[in-house]
Amino acid sequence: MTMDKLLISILFSFVLLISCRSAYEEIRTSNDPQRILTSANKYFEEGDFLKAQALYELAIPFFRGKKEAEDLFYNYSYTYYNLGQYTLASHYFNSFAKTFYNSPKKEEMAFMSAYANYELSPSYKLDQKPSRQAIEDLQAFINNYPSSPRVDQCNELIDELRLKLETKAFEKAKLYYQLKNYQSAMSSFENLLKDFPETKRREEINFLIIQSSYLLAKNSIYEKMEERLQNTIKKCNKFATKYPTSENLSELGDIKDFCNNELKRFVQ
Repeated sequence: MTMDKLLISILFSFVLLISCRSAYEEIRTSNDPQRILTSANKYFEEGDFLKAQALYELAIPFFRGKKEAEDLFYNYSYTYYNLGQYTLASHYFNSFAKTFYNSPKKEEMAFMSAYANYELSPSYKLDQKPSRQAIEDLQAFINNYPSSPRVDQCNELIDELRLKLETKAFEKAKLYYQLKNYQSAMSSFENLLKDFPETKRREEINFLIIQSSYLLAKNSIYEKMEERLQNTIKKCNKFATKYPTSENLSELGDIKDFCNNELKRFVQ
């Protein structure tokens, strides 16, 4: 391509860009509610959600309480979701469900309000407040729409979020263990079993409780050692009864032997 043709191409692209911006600006500043709404819908259908959102915001005051308002607010809410602005999306989805309570779209919007919060759920390594909020909202949807075809999906999402909470709790307890803070590790593992009674890690967690109890006893001062050794033996016996085929039984036997031998020191 020659230099002249290149300059012409660049100039054409620049003029086209300016004209497109001018067309949008002309619509935005037209003060013509119907034109603004029609253009917003067009941008929405084309996937240009940022421009659609801006135009919907201008149109809302003119169509509030009118027949166009329901579809306008519906699309407006989705612009936030499609732009990844999930906190605001959840707010507007929820607002739609409350404002248009007779709308056939109400159930969808109530679900999307909860789902937008699900989208905010971060990696298990980060603060899980958004995950807890999403669980609460998804459960509220199930309670409000028990016959909805979306209930199964809600339950699946709740299970996914709870697994994330469980993983965070497990890693926190394991960190205590690795840092040799055995009392905190044992308490954290025990609380994990209470909070997540259906966990698939139950056997592993129970064994880690025993190891924490054993190491806590082993490293205790003399005055606390006897009671902690006895508690460890009780945990070992309970584990063996509950998991008679566990691969950890051999190591469990070693722990019991150590505790029984140490307890002989306390025989009067």
